[in-house]
Amino acid sequence: MCGKAYDPRFIFAWPTARYAVMSGASAAGTLAEIRARQMERTGQAVGEEERKALFDQIRQDYDAQADPRYGAARLWVDAIIDPARTREVLIRALEICALNTNVARFNPGILQT
Repeated sequence: MCGKAYDPRFIFAWPTARYAVMSGASAAGTLAEIRARQMERTGQAVGEEERKALFDQIRQDYDAQADPRYGAARLWVDAIIDPARTREVLIRALEICALNTNVARFNPGILQT
């Protein structure tokens, strides 16, 4: 339940996982509105059809990028594992972690929640 920014030793995902902070619809709603306002500032008229097209395109892109295969191809996910093998994969990962107990102190700087 964390990303590379928190410096985990491993990130595993099931094939059905979604690697995203929010849903495609939520992200698309916000990003489409921002993009539409940017277009309006440059003098372009943005109608309802254009807003819907922006929303659909952003949602499609966001959903495609939330696929664990997309993340694995960019090394954001270490492995996509079979859900039936989860226990053995986690046991192996914990054994590997036990072999290296010298872990550098995690220093995220200022972490605001």
